[in-house]
Amino acid sequence: MPSLTEWRVPPAYQPRSGEYSFDLDRALSSVVGLHSIIPADAFTAETLGTERAGNGVVIDDGLVLTIGYLITEAESVWLHLGDGRVVEGHALGFDPVTGFGLVQALGRIDLDRLPIGSSAAAKVGDHVVVGGAGGRTRSVASQIAARQEFAGYWEYLLEEAIFTYPAHPNWGGTALISAAGELIGIGSLQLEREREGKAEHVNMIVPIDLLKPVLDDLRKFGRVNKPARPWLGMYSTEIDNKVVVIGISANGPAARAELKAGDVILAVKGEKIASQSAFYRKLWALGPAGVDVPLTVHHEGVTFDVVLASTDRAKLLKAPRLH
Repeated sequence: MPSLTEWRVPPAYQPRSGEYSFDLDRALSSVVGLHSIIPADAFTAETLGTERAGNGVVIDDGLVLTIGYLITEAESVWLHLGDGRVVEGHALGFDPVTGFGLVQALGRIDLDRLPIGSSAAAKVGDHVVVGGAGGRTRSVASQIAARQEFAGYWEYLLEEAIFTYPAHPNWGGTALISAAGELIGIGSLQLEREREGKAEHVNMIVPIDLLKPVLDDLRKFGRVNKPARPWLGMYSTEIDNKVVVIGISANGPAARAELKAGDVILAVKGEKIASQSAFYRKLWALGPAGVDVPLTVHHEGVTFDVVLASTDRAKLLKAPRLH
């Protein structure tokens, strides 16, 4: 993982202590660096890499909340503290529905937890801090730019994600800190939007209220204790009110059904779809992982029906190992 001294947020975008009613430096001290190593033969190694780095937030005694893709299939996890110490961690679990991941520190880290607030109370225009590991110089003074639905190409949907601007350059696992000094979200992505004819980057943040119903299960079982959603192993995007396949995950149901990039998904079980979010909702409404998924597909002028045998994506992933 790069040293914390190798980069800084430009001074104009850094938060200043006097502009907040809470102890900014103390709140940011709860944000740690996170570095994970993933086996080369892991299912996610090709798409997410074998070495991943980002941030995490201490929310309890040695318990660190992060974004799940940083720790999925990790064989080792290291937590980088602001004083230069490095502590080994254990990847407790990952929830593919929300995107949250949990790490338990295996050594003492002596850091205050960042109190969990309410993301529902956050409003567009609110001044917030997107906190990265390393304090104010690695954090961004931002505003909430939007609250809206987000559909990800990897079979992922948030009913109301939080978007912030300016964007944090090292966004994965960052802490979205409210004006009250509370944790209200975890950084997931950097996206581009057009505003007033100009392109600008924003961060997509997973709202913290989504953690509350699943936190106990993640701590106890490493995943949410309910049937998994059906997974197809299909990457898609929405183009001109059409759901277009842009990639296929090796060894997944879509690959076994010989679907290909460029295919257009027209319907799920005979019900027409015109958006990614509609596609996901109809897919998940069919039942839990393992359910058959009838699709109507258009490919190079030919329309055909195909049935995919869905699966639980977690069955393809390497389980966390306790050292």
